[in-house]
Amino acid sequence: MADFHITDCIRKTKEGIPLTTEEIRSLVRGVTDNSIHKYQLSAWLMAVCLRGMTDRETIDLTLAMRDSGDVLSWDLDAPVTDKHSTGGIGDKTTLILAPIAAACGVYMPKMSGRGLGFTGGTIDKLESIPGFCTELTEQKFRETVSKVGFAVCRQTANLAPADKKLYALRDVTETVDSIPLICASIMSKKLATGTDHILLDVKVGSGAFMKNDANAKELARLMRIAAEHDHRSCTAVLTDMDRPLGFCVGNALEVQEAISVLAGDLDSVLGQFCITLAAELLTMAGVCDAASAAARAEQAIRSGEALERLRRMIEAQGGDPHVTEHPDLLKLSPCSRVLKAPADGYIAVMQSEEIGRASVLLGAGRMAADEEIDFGAGIRLHVTRGDAVRAGEPLMTMYAAKESQLDEAEAVLRSAVRITPDAPAPQPLIHSIEK
Repeated sequence: MADFHITDCIRKTKEGIPLTTEEIRSLVRGVTDNSIHKYQLSAWLMAVCLRGMTDRETIDLTLAMRDSGDVLSWDLDAPVTDKHSTGGIGDKTTLILAPIAAACGVYMPKMSGRGLGFTGGTIDKLESIPGFCTELTEQKFRETVSKVGFAVCRQTANLAPADKKLYALRDVTETVDSIPLICASIMSKKLATGTDHILLDVKVGSGAFMKNDANAKELARLMRIAAEHDHRSCTAVLTDMDRPLGFCVGNALEVQEAISVLAGDLDSVLGQFCITLAAELLTMAGVCDAASAAARAEQAIRSGEALERLRRMIEAQGGDPHVTEHPDLLKLSPCSRVLKAPADGYIAVMQSEEIGRASVLLGAGRMAADEEIDFGAGIRLHVTRGDAVRAGEPLMTMYAAKESQLDEAEAVLRSAVRITPDAPAPQPLIHSIEK
């Protein structure tokens, strides 16, 4: 577009005038080839944050970012699926869901990221396994998916590169929390992966980007529209993040908890949640009907096939497969401390965001992309919201490399838990399912 000017885009977005499809494509080309100055892109991102985008603009941005790099395609003998979580505390569902899907005859090529801030990343969790490699060639990625049913690797540099550049700017210009920009960022990568069916786990609450159901539903709506525009089926599950998911927060700890579910711990909240997600995925992919999907997923665990798929994937990607039989091979940090209940009562609040921040202080997360993390650091919860406790009973155990880190984290965790005389009203884990 010879007469394209980024200043026109900034002005139009600032005034609430929608950009044309070609203007958005030219803008994304300028992001990709570095022909637009970062300060100009920052101005446009802020205008989007303040004025928003139309649905059509959001879809145009998503597809242009998808097309900024490689777009994969798959020639496999069964449905190809993907799952994405918008991020949360203790969210290790990929480690459980992908093996279940593979055991049920569904492929899942999964490209994931590292954690930043208090939300953990699947790549960090897997790299806590000795020898595990997340940087795969495309050939190795495809080979593992074909043989095992799933693989998990880092996003390649050529997959939606415009998103990587825009996100780096958003991260330092306070423009991360724009719903259209979040949609375009997530869905450009999902669509570039080339899968047929996409399951979205949209987190809602204190430990999530979306703090309320209204914003979460709007994000889910936009992401579903983008998927359907690209002829992919898409279901969004809105799930509670006012409490951590499961009982472990931290990389090695979360892998241990995922293994326990795959080893048969189906009665836990985490186990039942993953069965629900798996049932939605299998139904969407047409593998079985809704009435039998949950039973099919449960059988994949009870038979041991799902755990075997995880073992095979770990081995294929260079990790020690014995961790699936001996999770204690995943070493925890040497310093630990138990935080005890100060009074009798019921756990009324377990503030996810504060628990996540404490895990960063312990060394389990990072505040800058280049920071090292301690794979063995984290928090093992002994209770959850609604549980009755007595004074002196353990609430959680912290793990860190140094005692000083335990001191810092304990101060945060004390304020994250509230005990009341009366039991709190039940709070559902799944808020809604958007299809």
